[in-house]
Amino acid sequence: MALTPGIIQVVLYVVSPYNMGMDKRTARIEARIAPLGLAMVRRAAEMEGRSVSDFMVAAALEAARKTVVEMEVIRLSRASQERFVALVSDPPAPCDALLRAIERRRELIGGVE
Repeated sequence: MALTPGIIQVVLYVVSPYNMGMDKRTARIEARIAPLGLAMVRRAAEMEGRSVSDFMVAAALEAARKTVVEMEVIRLSRASQERFVALVSDPPAPCDALLRAIERRRELIGGVE
């Protein structure tokens, strides 16, 4: 993941089904691939000195990791970070629309403390 100058990135890694038990290869996955695609995968795996299975698993895990990071990491400029911290540290009073929404939720679902 490339870093952008002036941007601070915060990534939180938590224990989740996505990173637990990554060392145990007991689950199976199947996929259909066109013959030319399989030939390319075999060639690439051979170039790296890996089995097709190992190559495919590594490629799939890297693609999955990249997708998760892209969807879960929020990047803010320095000014946006400072504004975010200021708002979290000293939030503004709730507006009338928010108070009405809280009351409506309380009526429909139950307590919001």
